[in-house]
Amino acid sequence: MIQAPAPQVQPIDEIPAGFACLTVDRVHGQSSITSVRARSPMKLLTPVSRGESVWACSSSFGGGLVAGDQTHLEVRLGAQTRCHLGSQASTKVYRNPKNRPCGHVTRAYLSPGALLSFTPEPVQAFAGARFVQRQEFDLSADSSLIFVDCITSGRAACGERWAFNHLSSRTQIRCDGRIAFIDALRLDPMEGPLVAPHRLGRYNCLALLVIIGSALKESTTRLLETAAAQPVERRARLIRSASQIANGAVFRVAGEQVEDVTRELRSLLQFVPPLLGDDPWKRKW
Repeated sequence: MIQAPAPQVQPIDEIPAGFACLTVDRVHGQSSITSVRARSPMKLLTPVSRGESVWACSSSFGGGLVAGDQTHLEVRLGAQTRCHLGSQASTKVYRNPKNRPCGHVTRAYLSPGALLSFTPEPVQAFAGARFVQRQEFDLSADSSLIFVDCITSGRAACGERWAFNHLSSRTQIRCDGRIAFIDALRLDPMEGPLVAPHRLGRYNCLALLVIIGSALKESTTRLLETAAAQPVERRARLIRSASQIANGAVFRVAGEQVEDVTRELRSLLQFVPPLLGDDPWKRKW
């Protein structure tokens, strides 16, 4: 039996602190993880390293980010590969008495025919935290991306609702070198109370879902049709919006409860498990 080569692990001293990199290639007809690297506080787990789709999971030593932590994740998918990349738990950003910012950068490069399902757990920023995130995806003309970005109000059960000092996130998706989607979010109490009715009010979770790529056109069209048929409810616990972009669609969800938002995301992502060969959320959401 021909076996794929084992993933290569780069020596720790050659990797910058907080850096993680995952490379997936097509080997003997299957998607295979050919390189995985990580250095504290970043950590990468690879429960499925070869198959119809590979599965990987990002994590961090210590369970979250403390003042001054800067992490970087790089993903490279070879031609005709499939990869699901999630996270082990929510990204916790701890309190920051000295006001030193934490930051995270994700960059992904998709070769022709590749498909990436990038659905990490929500960012949970504690009271007094500062967090800046940047996410960039470079797609080839016929590659596909399923992307989720989700944030919560913090430790709402402890009375901390949108009590962080600053949170900003910027996402950019390029297709064949051209910008297909840009989204920027900035939440700063210096610009007004975040819990004010005209800002975040009673909602405790925000989510963004982007589906883009010709291979996902049928699912995208069906989801847009379903969204268009949904009624608008006054003072709903969960609000949704959908809009079409070139070769894809954008969905936004806001909810009073985190569980309601994740349940809605799971409903929107029902088409994903057949693409991956299994359901990555059946034991989580």
